[in-house]
Amino acid sequence: MADGLLTPDARLTLWKRAAGLPVAVRIGILYVLARLVTTAFFAMAAELAPFGSRFGADATPSAFAAGWDAWWYWFVAGYGYPTVLPLTDGGEVAENAWAFMPLYAYVAAGVGTVVGSWIAGAVLVSLVAGYLSCLVLYRMMRMRGDVAMATWAVVFFAAAPLAPLFQIGYAEALFLLWLFLAIWSVMRRQYAWLYLLIPLMGFTRPGVLAFALFLGLHGILRWSTRRRDPLPGRDVVNIVLLGALAAVVGFAWQVIATVATGDAGAYLSTELAWRRNWIADPPEGFVPFEGFLLGARFWAGQWGIPEAAAYVGLGILVIGVAALLLFEPHVKRLGADIRLWSASYLLYLLAVFFPQSSIFRLLVPISPLWGAAAAPRSTPWRVGVLVACLLGQWWWIYTMYALAGTALWTIP
Repeated sequence: MADGLLTPDARLTLWKRAAGLPVAVRIGILYVLARLVTTAFFAMAAELAPFGSRFGADATPSAFAAGWDAWWYWFVAGYGYPTVLPLTDGGEVAENAWAFMPLYAYVAAGVGTVVGSWIAGAVLVSLVAGYLSCLVLYRMMRMRGDVAMATWAVVFFAAAPLAPLFQIGYAEALFLLWLFLAIWSVMRRQYAWLYLLIPLMGFTRPGVLAFALFLGLHGILRWSTRRRDPLPGRDVVNIVLLGALAAVVGFAWQVIATVATGDAGAYLSTELAWRRNWIADPPEGFVPFEGFLLGARFWAGQWGIPEAAAYVGLGILVIGVAALLLFEPHVKRLGADIRLWSASYLLYLLAVFFPQSSIFRLLVPISPLWGAAAAPRSTPWRVGVLVACLLGQWWWIYTMYALAGTALWTIP
């Protein structure tokens, strides 16, 4: 020891021993450490919650885990879906369970029968799915970089600003597991797994339509590069069939809601019900890409900027993200499939989402891009990114849970 610190030789020995551990153990240690930090953040936020917040001055981490949309998944598990859509006093479709896919709710219920309650089962499912997602992300990154790059990508993912999703009753962690397995299967050209993974994704949370677009772009890329990357006939058949399957699964929930309620617009009307929390008189019906235009107008009014400037800012943002995915060297290093998925999902969000505070959570499916942040070999850079992740995580927990409901920008 030197001045209470490890000597360089001792640090090297420690790193070598850590590197000798099985990958599952190494990732598990990092994941547990990240979850302990998140638990401490939740405990601090519970102590700081004011009386007027959604969870009250006597807030607890367990109340946080069961709060917000977790309540809806619990409701689905216990009561299913309404056959008659609830209406507001104004005769519009009210928020209801059809906005939430069933798989996570019922898996959590099954686990909950063993561990004692639905929320305990939900948190356990999220924790395990988050750990397994870290393992798959590591394998994905090892296809594009060395051990250090893959490990740091997992560290950033496990400690990311939205990593608290691994400890609450939300479906994101389970969706990420299916998604990462699906992208990894595409990267390895093992398409058969997708016949299982696409339905699992589609009935866990929305987003599988973006995967249909991704498969289409992936197929076009493989066709255009078939001379240097052989494209067997069976791969053509699989890509076409899987793209069609993803599209069918993507619209299946709307069909199921229609059959169950007798209302052809049941699902879309339910999703649009949440927009009324932000826009007092939203347009009738769903129009692709309208949500972001409405959002630009709304936030321009909130922030006191000209509406035209908000639209210009939105355009610059779209162009900037496209340039990042196309030209940034560290992003390019991740390979075409991760970039195509990220572009497909971002285009999907642009088409269907109204931008508000949930945007951070809805960006979690592009988490493979953490590999680009991990690519630079600079230790100060990597430590700086980790610190930024933890600061962002604390801000998100404090704002969305401790201050929940006390300000406009407080919906996870």
